[in-house]
Amino acid sequence: MSTVERDLATPEAADLIGLTRDLVAAEVAPRAAAGEEAERFPREVFATLGRAGLLGLPYPEEYGGGGQPYEVYLQVIEELATGWLAVGLGVGVHTLSCFPIAAYGSAEQRARLLPEMIGGELLGAYCLSEPGSGSDAVALATKAVRHDDSYEISGTKAWITHGGVADYYAVFARTGREVGARGVSCFRVPGTTAGVRAAPPENKMGMRASTTAQVTFDRALVPADHLIGGEGQGFRIAMAALDGGRLGIAACAVGLAQAALDAAVGYARSRRQFGQRIADFQGMRFMLADMATGVAAARALYLSAARRRDAGRPYGTEAAMAKLFASDMAMRVTTDAVQVLGGYGYVSDFPVERYMREAKVLQIVEGTNQIQRVVIGRRLAEDQALGQARDSARDPA
Repeated sequence: MSTVERDLATPEAADLIGLTRDLVAAEVAPRAAAGEEAERFPREVFATLGRAGLLGLPYPEEYGGGGQPYEVYLQVIEELATGWLAVGLGVGVHTLSCFPIAAYGSAEQRARLLPEMIGGELLGAYCLSEPGSGSDAVALATKAVRHDDSYEISGTKAWITHGGVADYYAVFARTGREVGARGVSCFRVPGTTAGVRAAPPENKMGMRASTTAQVTFDRALVPADHLIGGEGQGFRIAMAALDGGRLGIAACAVGLAQAALDAAVGYARSRRQFGQRIADFQGMRFMLADMATGVAAARALYLSAARRRDAGRPYGTEAAMAKLFASDMAMRVTTDAVQVLGGYGYVSDFPVERYMREAKVLQIVEGTNQIQRVVIGRRLAEDQALGQARDSARDPA
């Protein structure tokens, strides 16, 4: 469990972080190693988090949410990921699946659907990627055809977190004859819909308790009122959701790296060689110092971007920077943690080998880090971008 001291604006936010830490210590971290070994999705943990009010933190209280700033929500995600990355990332994906209705749904849709979604009774998944369109999301081929008062959805989605265990899917599909981004729409599809089926879960390198699977929609029929926003608004919804989702990945990366740093520091303080603690060797202290500095810098970067979001300012580039830096940092820190533990770091008796395997996926999901560089580079190529970037650094709020 992380012992990081947090600068929180309100007593309520401090209470939420304290509650999260207590739940992580009691309900999350003790299950992580066995859950990963058994490749078992921890649905009961999500139910516990829902009852504690931690699944809808950034959404309005009128729908059962927490009404919290995004920066507070992200710090909760970080704490969860420190205990078990599959849970932290899973909560982030669930939050992402709620975003289309919360931000673009009608008043009737929000009132009817959000309470169960953000209260934890239902678990969500986000379906954008396809076997033939990952980074090139606009090339998606899944189609939704209108039939009177319903839509018939056909296509296959790939790399779906919670695929096969989700109660509903936020699905992006092509409607009408338009090509490109303007032809994409967003739908809420219940997991029990006829024609919706999931393939066996992917056999992953790490985060094996988090179910990832292809989901096929074979002429799945949903009512027309399951369309979110209007036809053709789906790509805009998807990109807006991903900006917030990238900050969730950054928070997860910081949480995982904090866990690795805590393990490395604890080991270095207790392990003795040549008559002294290995923490007393200057070379070891320098390695730990670099690890701690990377974690702190990544945390500051995602919080700065979150504060821009909370203030209603553009934050897409800053989210890409946070995701890029934090996930690369997590890969370095977890690798260094294995090195600090030496041979013990390479075996499953200690958690750092799992942390290292888990870190890699954070450089891939929510847009690969190469795509983040495309986003950042495109911004820098625009007029006055460098000046705007300097202003952002000076005035993050």
